[in-house]
Amino acid sequence: MAISELLLLKPVEGLGNEGDQVKVKAGFARNFLLPRKIAVPLTRANRRQIESLQSAREERLTKQKSEAQELADKLQQIHFAIAVKTGPEGKLFGSVTAADIQERLAENGIVLDRKQLSLSAPIKTLGQQTIGIRLHPEVLVDFEFEVVSENPIKKDDES
Repeated sequence: MAISELLLLKPVEGLGNEGDQVKVKAGFARNFLLPRKIAVPLTRANRRQIESLQSAREERLTKQKSEAQELADKLQQIHFAIAVKTGPEGKLFGSVTAADIQERLAENGIVLDRKQLSLSAPIKTLGQQTIGIRLHPEVLVDFEFEVVSENPIKKDDES
């Protein structure tokens, strides 16, 4: 199999960031990376671009991290409750999912991708809940919210 050495001009998921030297199969380079101007063949002239691309990457990553940190501080200030339908004993009908949390955050002016919310399983209990939100590879926030019942809960001893 033919292998091509390329210099990435833009980040490619699973391959590398701008300024990285990568070895890929010739077909991938010829049919995808080169026509879209995502990469250029690695030559002596292109090797000089590496430093400028890497410095641009460092600036972009620093900016993204500072923006993520600002968003993390903003998230710490937000508190809300998600009202859910429950049965007479407080058992939830359904569950609270990442989409529900994402929607409530959007109502508060925070737009996140559902993949950023670390919810291992849907929430099926009432009370204070904590989930992890990954804003940046180096910025992880523990976000707290409350799940409450829309209707009053009757206790067995109140009958």
